[in-house]
Amino acid sequence: MQKPKISVITVTYNAEAYLEKTFESVFAQTYPHIEYVVIDGKSKDKTVEIIKKYESKIHFWLSEPDKGLYDAMNKAISHATGEYMIFMNAGDTFYEHTTLEKVFQKAENADIYYGEAMILEAETLKPLGLRSEITPQKTPKKLTWKSLRLGMVVCHQAFIAKKSIAPFYDLQYKYSADVNWVIECLKNAQKIINTETVIANFSLGGLTTQKRKTSLWERYEVLKKHYGFVSNLFNHFLILLRGVFFILKQRKKYWD
Repeated sequence: MQKPKISVITVTYNAEAYLEKTFESVFAQTYPHIEYVVIDGKSKDKTVEIIKKYESKIHFWLSEPDKGLYDAMNKAISHATGEYMIFMNAGDTFYEHTTLEKVFQKAENADIYYGEAMILEAETLKPLGLRSEITPQKTPKKLTWKSLRLGMVVCHQAFIAKKSIAPFYDLQYKYSADVNWVIECLKNAQKIINTETVIANFSLGGLTTQKRKTSLWERYEVLKKHYGFVSNLFNHFLILLRGVFFILKQRKKYWD
């Protein structure tokens, strides 16, 4: 059976220091059915020069002003022609050269494939550990839209969605539209596969980290929309408890 085409999408802005690492990771994938889409927000550094250096390997790219990260992602979705999509933004990389090949060996015709992410230190890109190991967010064995009631339990870079079930990002959310998008994808999905594979290397220090307070409030609003006011209040109490217990556990580990 013919393996599906996947659109790997990179959205970037003034990321000349990290972009080539992402490009090299995508080009090194052994999976043959890849379409690469790159959307730049009219960078002022050497980003466009780097894109042009590799444009023979890029299926579609553009550089123009946008209304923010999620607007750029929507442009990418509009131009993507693959059956599946994954977002690998500047600085993100696939965990192994064989990552996508391994993903599509797990099962055929899933609506969503998901897995783990390795967290990298923002400046040095040194591996810090799996996301489930070094953050309170644990990737569930079985993922559904209800799994996100306690937050983003799956890394965006380790989430592959069939394009036919994926909506555009809701631009009313400037920092947490990815949480809303993942929930919407999961609501539309019938077959969700845990690949039990580390899919991506993800560096800390992104947009959500930089705008922490605003993004947390937006996340609250997103979760309230999907899970209801009362349930969301209770769930955020559980999120708080989970965070406290995680900090205490880390401190105990440190002192031991």
